[in-house]
Amino acid sequence: MRVASVADVQTPLMTPAGEVIYELVGAAPETGGVKGHSVAVVVLPPHKSSGLHYHQVAEETYYILHGTARMVIDGQVFPLQPGQACLIEPGERHQIFNDGDEELAFIAVCAPAWTSDDSFFV
Repeated sequence: MRVASVADVQTPLMTPAGEVIYELVGAAPETGGVKGHSVAVVVLPPHKSSGLHYHQVAEETYYILHGTARMVIDGQVFPLQPGQACLIEPGERHQIFNDGDEELAFIAVCAPAWTSDDSFFV
């Protein structure tokens, strides 16, 4: 059993692109050591984006908490707003943008659990 919040994450992952990733449940021992799925809260400052990437194995779903996003999957653009979820299949090249003036926050769920060796940057 594991209960976690963003406040419990002592060292969030900070990407060169500007994302701040708070992994709550995941493959690492300190996040539960689970293999079937992972859950993270991702915060993207205004006018930043993730890097363009894909996963060979993991399915990923983003659920927008607040802010608005521009999601690009295999070259197609999808606007996302709070309360919307976006499924990303293995192999789909994807990138999320915060074009707004407010912070963007979303939940990222990966199945199986996210590991760095399944992220391929384009």
